[in-house]
This record gives sequence, C-alpha cells and structure tokens, in this order.
Amino acid sequence: MGRSRSDLLIFILKRLAVLPFVLLGIIAITFFFTHIAVRNPCASWIPHAHPGALQNCIAYFGLNQPLTTQFVKYLSSLIAGNWGIDPLGGQPVAPVILSAVPETVELVLASLFLMVVIGIPLGVVAATSNGRWADHLVRVFYLSGWATPTYLGALVLAVIVGPAVGLPSGGAFTTSTPPFPQPTHMSVIDALLAGNLPGVSDALAHLILPATALAFLNMGIATRMTRSSMLEVLPLDYVKTARMKGLSDLFVVYKHALRNSLISTTTVLGITAGSLLSGTVVIEEIFRWPGIGDYAFNAITSYNFAGTIATVVIFALGVVIANLVADVLYGVLDPRVEWR
Repeated sequence: MGRSRSDLLIFILKRLAVLPFVLLGIIAITFFFTHIAVRNPCASWIPHAHPGALQNCIAYFGLNQPLTTQFVKYLSSLIAGNWGIDPLGGQPVAPVILSAVPETVELVLASLFLMVVIGIPLGVVAATSNGRWADHLVRVFYLSGWATPTYLGALVLAVIVGPAVGLPSGGAFTTSTPPFPQPTHMSVIDALLAGNLPGVSDALAHLILPATALAFLNMGIATRMTRSSMLEVLPLDYVKTARMKGLSDLFVVYKHALRNSLISTTTVLGITAGSLLSGTVVIEEIFRWPGIGDYAFNAITSYNFAGTIATVVIFALGVVIANLVADVLYGVLDPRVEWR
C-alpha cells in the first residue's frame, strides 16, 4: 500500500493530539507527589523563622489549602503562562528554565554526535570481526559504559582525566559572563555567531568532558544496535553479490551493508536522545554545566515545587518528541512501514 505526505501529516497530528493528555498526567503525578512528600517546605525555605513568618509563608503559597484546590490554581496559572515562582530567589521560574534548556540541548546534541562518530564505527568493527579479538574488545568497551554508574564515570572524567589532559571540568566558559551576546544560550553557537574564535575554542573545551561522559554511558546502544544489524545484513545475497563483483571489503561494508543496517540504529538513537535529557541531571551537576539538568537538581533539593514540575514536564516533552522523531525516521528510512 502506497504512502503519501498526507499520511505522514495525519500520523504526526494524531501523535501530537495525545501530547496534552500525557503532559497533564505527568503534571498531576509530579504535583501531588511533591506536595504530599513535603507538606511544609516553608520550614526549609526560611529556617529558624518564628511561627508567624512560617504561617505567612504557608498562606502566601497557598499551602494551607486542599491539594485539589492548589492543583486547580496551579493549572490555571500554567495555562495563563505563569510557571510559578522560585521560593528562594523570588524570581519566575519560566525565564530561568527557558534560558537553561538550550545549553542542555547543546550537550545532548554533542553527545549524540560522539555516539554516532564513535559508536557506529565500533559496531561495524565488531560485526566484521565477529568472534575475534576486536569484537571482544569492542564488547568490553561498551559493556563498561553500560556498567559504569553515571556519577562515577563523570567524576573520573572531571577529577582525573580532565586535569591530566588539560581540559576544564566546570561551566560553559572560563568566565561566568562571556564577552559577546548569547542570543541562543548555546555556548558554541553563540561564540560562532559572534565570530569569536577564542570563545569557540573555550566553549568546545568546556563541552568535551560532559559530552564525553554522557556519550560514553550510552555508547553501547549505538554500538550494539549497529553490530546486531550488520550481522543480519552481511550474510544477505546482495552483499555477497557485491563481493563477487570484486568490490573492496571497505566499500561493500560501508556502502551496502551499513547503509541498510542503519535503519534500526537511527531510530534507536532518536529514542535515546529523549532519555539523554534525564541523564543530564547528574552530568550537569558534576560539571557545573548551566543547563536544565543542573537547574532540576537545585530545584529538587531546595523543594522548589514549581521548578521541579516544570523541569519534569520539559524532560517528558523531550522524550515524547524524540520518540515521535524516531518513529518518523523509521518510516522514512524503511518504505515498507505504513503510517498508522
């Protein structure tokens, strides 16, 4: 059965139509969980305060009202564009979060780039060396990434590897305020737009370690999927025919076999992009990367309910969008798939 662009558009619209209900469920779960787990956060926001000040804080944030009433008021404010107030800083959470999201996106994209340029070639090496020492060595590499706790891998890079190779292990720039505008809030992109080559070099140097930590812990996904797909494709007739024509092994592997085996790998990487967002919480905190992961950690530990809910919603939105992109990519790469 043939496919058309209208089929793709209908498929995307159907998926997007479900998105508000998904987000509503996530908001409700996060709201009630945070408010039930910590019934009186004012005691943490203003420690050693007299009872009158605590009562004023509780009344100001409406914490003395029924949870259902608080939830309805929160939803009303959210629909109106008010994401809430940081109880410690007194600032609206929306501008801070929206300025932090691009930095996390930049970190995730850099990690995906490393997963592609390192993970996929390693998967090819493992498949073409199936059962030999190179295959076993690649397995040890990506299994090490899977088995390493997130915090441990990041700490090793920040404390040991970074100083050893001379790479910075904190922040997005050497200075807290770079000497050029930041319209996109992406360190490397902003430096490029400003034409500041030292700034580009500085931003890249700060990006390498956190991106490597995030990529290494997820490298096995790209490597394992590429290896498995290649092992299925290499014995097929069209690959054997290409070899019989006298084409070089390198050409056959990368032009014929890899091209078809990348369908599964590409879609899995799309899904992985969403999960990488949540993985940035620990990475950004260790490397002091000014993204939403770092903001989420501070919001959770300071009982900033509004900031916590907002970051959870953004993480969930990233996962949903990544899954949608992965499904679309799978359909584009494999014409046999129907849009449903």
